[in-house]
Amino acid sequence: MNNKKNNLLNLGLPKGSLQESTLRLFKKAGYSISVSIRSYYPVFDDTEISSMLIRAQEMARYVEDGHLDCGLTGFDWVLEQNADVVEVAELKYAKGGFSAVKWVIAVPMDSKIKSIKDLEGKRIATELVGFTKRYLKSKGIKAEVDFSWGATEVKPPHLADAIVELTETGTSLKANNLRIVDTIVESTTRFIANKKAWQDKWKRQKMENIAMLLKGALAAEEKVGLKMNVPEKVFKKVLSFLSAMHSPTVSQLSEPGWYAIEVITDEKMARDLIPKLKGIGASGIVEYPLNKVIP
Repeated sequence: MNNKKNNLLNLGLPKGSLQESTLRLFKKAGYSISVSIRSYYPVFDDTEISSMLIRAQEMARYVEDGHLDCGLTGFDWVLEQNADVVEVAELKYAKGGFSAVKWVIAVPMDSKIKSIKDLEGKRIATELVGFTKRYLKSKGIKAEVDFSWGATEVKPPHLADAIVELTETGTSLKANNLRIVDTIVESTTRFIANKKAWQDKWKRQKMENIAMLLKGALAAEEKVGLKMNVPEKVFKKVLSFLSAMHSPTVSQLSEPGWYAIEVITDEKMARDLIPKLKGIGASGIVEYPLNKVIP
């Protein structure tokens, strides 16, 4: 058993585009975090967690080196750093939603570049330099890859022939008159750990517990609970309707001939589901939000 004074987990939180969504996720997972505007050290209400805000681009390196026990960052930046870390959990969220983001090769609409083979001998601007070079090498393509400090979309055609850029919807690329040639990697947020820290029994258990709560909070993000009262005469009809899509919980009410049914469903489905349930004969229908769904 570890000495109590050593029971402190050093956690890196991503500063930048993932910061707000990450803090919201931790809050939903049950953690209260205080973040001062000028401080890089958020304070958890859990005294066993010490945290620091680090740019997602650098997180994997600091976790690999042991400066942090664990942290949250994009899979793309783990690949960029070529970091040797433990992946504790995949957390499917990004800045604007719950789907993966993509690093794509993009060129001007009128460019003659139609496929990655056409990048031979060309100049490419990107922030994802290391991975892009390795990707092109794996395809047998020789090209000049330059680091872009920002505003990458404006580089073609004068400062670069193509770019490798991060996109969620492709809207920004279209707005800059660029078209996508190919996707080189898809990325989601990952909870990563230092290999030595992962071997520490207490730290590993702490990280696994955090991961479980974060995944539970994510699973609840687009779900709601529905509960309703159902008379016996329509019970089988309501149950068969719900059982086709869900696994409802059923209990008998104290009033004879009535049942309580509870089910979890997609929030978007609830708006269509509730009127149908009411039409079938359910009553006292309540929709409620969820904080965590733990399988």
